[in-house]
Amino acid sequence: MCTERNRHWNRREFIYGLGAGIGAVALSSLEACQGNLPKSIDRLKQHHPGQSPMVIPKAKSCIFLTMEGGPSHIDTFDPKPELRKFHLKKFERQGEKFSAMSSGNRYIVQSPFSSRKVGESGADFSEPFQYLAKVADDICFYRGLQAESVNHPTALYQMNTGNQFGGDPSIGSWVTYGLGSLNENLPSFIVLPEIAWPQGGPSNWSNGFLPAEFQGTPFRPHGSAILNLEPAPGVSMYHQKESLSLLERINSAQQKSHPEHAELQARINSYELAFRMQMEIPDVIDIDSEPDHIKALYGLNHSSTQTFGRKCLMARKLVEKGVRFVQLYSSGWDSHDFLARAHGQLIKSIDKPIAGLIQDLKQRGLLDETLVVWCGEFGRTPDNGFREGGIAYGRDHNPEAMALWMAGGGVKSGHTIGATDELGATAIETVHPIADLHVTILRLLGLEDHNLTYFHNGRHKQLSQFGGNVINELIA
Repeated sequence: MCTERNRHWNRREFIYGLGAGIGAVALSSLEACQGNLPKSIDRLKQHHPGQSPMVIPKAKSCIFLTMEGGPSHIDTFDPKPELRKFHLKKFERQGEKFSAMSSGNRYIVQSPFSSRKVGESGADFSEPFQYLAKVADDICFYRGLQAESVNHPTALYQMNTGNQFGGDPSIGSWVTYGLGSLNENLPSFIVLPEIAWPQGGPSNWSNGFLPAEFQGTPFRPHGSAILNLEPAPGVSMYHQKESLSLLERINSAQQKSHPEHAELQARINSYELAFRMQMEIPDVIDIDSEPDHIKALYGLNHSSTQTFGRKCLMARKLVEKGVRFVQLYSSGWDSHDFLARAHGQLIKSIDKPIAGLIQDLKQRGLLDETLVVWCGEFGRTPDNGFREGGIAYGRDHNPEAMALWMAGGGVKSGHTIGATDELGATAIETVHPIADLHVTILRLLGLEDHNLTYFHNGRHKQLSQFGGNVINELIA
C-alpha cells in the first residue's frame, strides 16, 4: 500500500504537488507549455485570443489612475482667475446639468489655491502640486471632456464601461479581450482599489458579457496582495494531489456534459493561471525589497504618500512584467465642503507617487510604450457648498466640464488641448463625450472600437456603445 511515509515522488509528481490548491489542470497547463499537450495550447489560445493589433499601436499597456469622487478641474489643472471677481456672489446660471445637491441660494466660489504655469509648455498647475509639476512637459492635458451623469455610481460605470447602468465589460476587459496577454503567468487586467471599493463595486472592472476570464483581478490594498498563494498549514502534498485529482475529474466531466457553460472553462483557466502565477507573483508584489532610492521616488518613506505610492510602484512592476491594463483608485475627491482641506490632502497623497511613476517609467524606457491616464468620473461646478463665512465651501458635481491628462503611449506631451469657459462651468473647445475618450485609448493601444466587438443579445456590441470618434488632437 502506498502511504505518505513510504511514497517516493518522481519529478513530475513533485512539480504537480507544488500546485498548492490550484488544481490538477495546472499540470496540464505546464505540460502544454512544454509541448506535450498541443490540444491544451489550442484551447488556451481560444480563450486568450492574443490578437495582433488592428492598427499600429502607440502603447503596449495602460495605467489608469482613477480619482473617484470627481476632482475639481478648477482647483487642479484648469484654474479660473475670473472666479475671484464673483466670489460669494449668487450663481443663477440656467440650463446646465448641475446636480441640485444643496437647496437655497448658490454662490460662486474662487479656488482656495493659487496657480502657476510650469515647464516649457506653460502648463497650468494649482499650488499643491509640487512634484507632478516637474514632469509637466511629459503630460498632455485635456479640458474638453464631458460626462452624462451627475451621480457617482452611474458616472463611474460610464467612465469604466461606457454604460451608465453597468453590466457591460470594463475598458480593461475590452483591452485584454482584444490584445490578449503579454505574460501568461499574470492576469492581463489588474485593479488596485482602496480598502472601500468604489461606488458601484466590482462592476467597475467587470467582464460583463465577455468571457469571465477577462474580468479585472483586484489586489488587496493591505497585507498580502493575493491570498492563499501557499497551501494551508497541515495540508501535505500527497493529500493535496489526491484532492486536486478529484477536482480535475469532476470539472472535466461537468465540462463534457455542459460545453456551453463558459463559466466552467473560465474556472479551469483560472486554476491554470493561478499555478503559473506562483512563479512570478511573489517578485511582483514584493515592494519592500525595492532599492531605497526607488521607494523614496514614490514617497514610500512618508505616511501621507505611502499608500498610493505603493500602488504606483506596483503598477510599474506589473506593466514591466507584461500586464496589459492596471487600474489604480484614489477615493475621497467628492468635496462638497472644506475644499481646501480635502483636495489639499488628496493632492499631497498622489502628487509625489504619480510624479515618481512617470519618472520611473521614463528612466526605464517604458513611458513611450505605457499610456498613463488620470481622471475622475466628472468635474466640479464653479459654485455651491457655501457656508456662512465662506470658510467651508466646496463644489458640486459637473458633467459639463472636466479635466484629465495622459502621458506616454503616443500622446502629445507638453500640450494642453481643449478649454472650458471663463468660469469653468462647461467645455467650449475640442469638446468630446466619454465614448470618444474610450475610442482614443483603444486606438493608442492598437485597437479599433468599431472592429473590437462581441456578439451579445442579438447584436455586435462595443465599448463605445454605438460608436465614437478618435480625439486626434491628443495623439502625437
